[in-house]
Amino acid sequence: MGGNGKRRWKISFYSRSKPTQTQQQQQQPPKEFLCPISGSLMFDPVVVSSGQTFERLSVQVCHDLGFIPTLQDNSLPDFTTVIPNLAIKTTIQNWCDSSGTQHPPAPDYSSLEEIIREKMKYSSPSASSLSKSMQLSPDIRVSERELLKAVAENPPLLFSHANTELTHRVNHFYSSSSEESVIVNTAATPSASPPTPLPLATRPACYSSTSSSSNSIAESETLTVTENPKLSREEDEIVEKLKSLDVRDQEQGLISLRKITRTKEETRVSLCTPRLLSALRTLFPSRYFSVQTNAIASLVNLSLEKVNKVKIVRSGFIPLLIDVLKGGFDEAQEHAAGALFSLALEDENKMAIGVLGALQPLMHMLRAESERARHDSSLALYHLSLIQSNRVKLVKLGAVSMLLSMVKSGDLASRLLLVLCNLAACNEGRSAMLDANAVAILVGILREGGGGDSEVIRENCVAALFALSHGSMRFKGLAKEARAVEVLREIEERGNNRAREKAKRILMMMRGRDEEDEDICWEEVLESGGISRTRYRAGGRNLPGPNSTNF
Repeated sequence: MGGNGKRRWKISFYSRSKPTQTQQQQQQPPKEFLCPISGSLMFDPVVVSSGQTFERLSVQVCHDLGFIPTLQDNSLPDFTTVIPNLAIKTTIQNWCDSSGTQHPPAPDYSSLEEIIREKMKYSSPSASSLSKSMQLSPDIRVSERELLKAVAENPPLLFSHANTELTHRVNHFYSSSSEESVIVNTAATPSASPPTPLPLATRPACYSSTSSSSNSIAESETLTVTENPKLSREEDEIVEKLKSLDVRDQEQGLISLRKITRTKEETRVSLCTPRLLSALRTLFPSRYFSVQTNAIASLVNLSLEKVNKVKIVRSGFIPLLIDVLKGGFDEAQEHAAGALFSLALEDENKMAIGVLGALQPLMHMLRAESERARHDSSLALYHLSLIQSNRVKLVKLGAVSMLLSMVKSGDLASRLLLVLCNLAACNEGRSAMLDANAVAILVGILREGGGGDSEVIRENCVAALFALSHGSMRFKGLAKEARAVEVLREIEERGNNRAREKAKRILMMMRGRDEEDEDICWEEVLESGGISRTRYRAGGRNLPGPNSTNF
């Protein structure tokens, strides 16, 4: 105590040494910040239908010149749809600020035209022929040509439906409760950012295999594509039927493809060729029930192999799957949700799926009548919310209030709590959850016992509270108001190991902040003017600041 009667307390400041000029010059931008066409930092990045990100003007110049570039992985991008990629634009600007690099200037049309014309000289024959065909009809846009092609391949003829060999499945695939548990590394210090839960099931509920085993799955994941005359003949036959104008042939080809990719796992990699994917893609908009349903079910089977996931997204299937979620047949919607879940397991696909607009339709499917559709949509949202850009999008779409309402009613509670855990790992999600009274709702669920899967739900509720408690000055007051301490103490005594450890951490953090509050003289902090409310770190070394979360 000083003579003025005010308490004295210590504040430790953190300072980061600025990189030297030499270090700044040596720092190179990440590859994903560079336009694949120009090779320069992107000024206005956009995502195209096939999932890649380009400089907007590069796409425009390619369109004007009628040129489709061949990328490093020998794939051809689809420029039909162009969507601003605000997440990567912000990330590029933040990187420029932190590395001392000048923000990328707006590109020059003539310079890009010169670069692209140079690439056209060395383009592959297929790209050249495509360029010439585009230049012959400059007034027809890519989307219009595809529309005309689709009309030609799908005439309004009436055919009877072929009897599908694959009917509604009775035995659904669900993950066990142990797979749905949140596994948080509680050994980390309280100041560390709250780690996100581990992945759940790896296969959609709409998929069921009659001949799968752990050995065959392991073998299929390491399978290398080899020339197999039998598979080549099968592919030729299937593609020929898929391209037929006769709906009966389309149905038979799809049934054959769906069956062979369901029962013979080793064929999934071999059959996932650009030619087959292109033929399969044209059948998604079909208004024949068995055509649309079997086409999407076949894609689900192909997407189960890791090496196929990025290839499928880059082939332009995401906008088609979104359209099916919005207005397809009921069973086709189930398979579309399963396909998005399967594709979202691959980290490289997560941003593209979110940017292309899949989040809102998946949120809508959480209230679908089909249990399988709800199951796969919830898991798709969980995996997509593992990255920051999708978390922010979900918050802006109003996901927090919707998810809390569903969790409170017990609908998909164990799975949706995991999505809330991911949202609580970012500042925007944490603020939205605190504003939506999430602390009181979660404590209320814990007090009532959790409902059906009580043990899993209780653990996931504690995990969500644990994530909310990091970097939030409001959490302690809201937790006290909801009488969380008595509930957490009970879990600390009677819960499972993971729930007990997280409850213990929360109580320690609350007690630690109480002690720090007794030593803080807020008048001196505000009068000093040398520190902001959101960037201080008072006394205790283990208190996380509001901006300490890492993504």
